[in-house]
Amino acid sequence: MTQSKSRASFPMPEPRTGDEPRTGRIPERQQERAVQTRLQILDAAAELFDRNGYSGTSVQNVADQVGMTKGAVYFHFPTKEALTISVVDAHYHRWPLLLEAVQAKGLGPLDTLVELLDQTAAAFRDDVIVQGGARLQMEQPLPEGALPLPYIGWIDLLEQLLTEAEEAGELRAGVSPSAAAHTLVAAFFGAQHISARLGRRQDLTKRWGEARELMLYALRA
Repeated sequence: MTQSKSRASFPMPEPRTGDEPRTGRIPERQQERAVQTRLQILDAAAELFDRNGYSGTSVQNVADQVGMTKGAVYFHFPTKEALTISVVDAHYHRWPLLLEAVQAKGLGPLDTLVELLDQTAAAFRDDVIVQGGARLQMEQPLPEGALPLPYIGWIDLLEQLLTEAEEAGELRAGVSPSAAAHTLVAAFFGAQHISARLGRRQDLTKRWGEARELMLYALRA
């Protein structure tokens, strides 16, 4: 039987304004350098946020990490809050690109879900932007509404994939895509949080693999 390519998409949070890169009329080569500097600052901030939390990270800490002045950091990010929002935004922008790459493999819906979560586990283990964004999402340190609520997009995406799996006859009879999506998100992010707390996520792919096999046994037709 020919497998149909998944059409699911990751729902992105509403975009925020006021934190666009400051390029203006800077020459193109300088713009490229500014973009690279901005990314370097984001990586450093994400690493520090993940390690020390929002309250334990200052703009001066970030500046020291990248070897520049605090004023240079403020040129790209006018406040610590703007830097925080940018890390979380960068975290969220990882997922549509990852989903697109997995969907390009032409797998069935359930295998797309499995491959996506496997690669997401690897991203949580290896990618400082993903790690820092996750810590900030847990803390929600800014006023309500400044950062998106975590997990909502993942629940929506997995429900889409599980609904496609149900339509393709891949889902065990009687399984609710909505209930299964909520349970999968709880299992995945529970494994992520425990692995982050106990082992800096170094065992995450192993722990998620163990949980995944149990979940798939209950889900697959």
